[in-house]
Amino acid sequence: MQYLVSVIDDKSNSGTESEMAAIDAFNEQAQADGHWVFAGGLAHPATATVIDGRGPEPVLTDGPFVETKEFLAGFWVFEAPDLDVALKLAAAGSKACNRRVEVRPFL
Repeated sequence: MQYLVSVIDDKSNSGTESEMAAIDAFNEQAQADGHWVFAGGLAHPATATVIDGRGPEPVLTDGPFVETKEFLAGFWVFEAPDLDVALKLAAAGSKACNRRVEVRPFL
C-alpha cells in the first residue's frame, strides 16, 4: 500500500542546513529499507495556478486554491505494508524535517 506524507510549513524552502542533512539521511534510509517511492519539495503557493477545466474553456487563476497560513511545502510517497509502518515512517520524517506532517493512504 502507498501513503502520501505531506509536510506542513508556513514558509517555502525554509529548511536549515542541519534539517536538510537530516532529511537526506532519512531519505537514504527510506530508500535502503524499500519504502521510498517518490518525494519532493514544492514552491510557495503564490507560484500556483488553479485551472478549472469543467466548462467549455479552461479558466486559469493565478495564486493558490485557498489562502492559508500553513501549506503543503513538500511530500513523500512511501510503500508500506500497513498504516502502522507508514505512521512510523512519517514520525521519523517529521523529526528529520522538523515540521508537522499528515499521512493519507492512496485509494
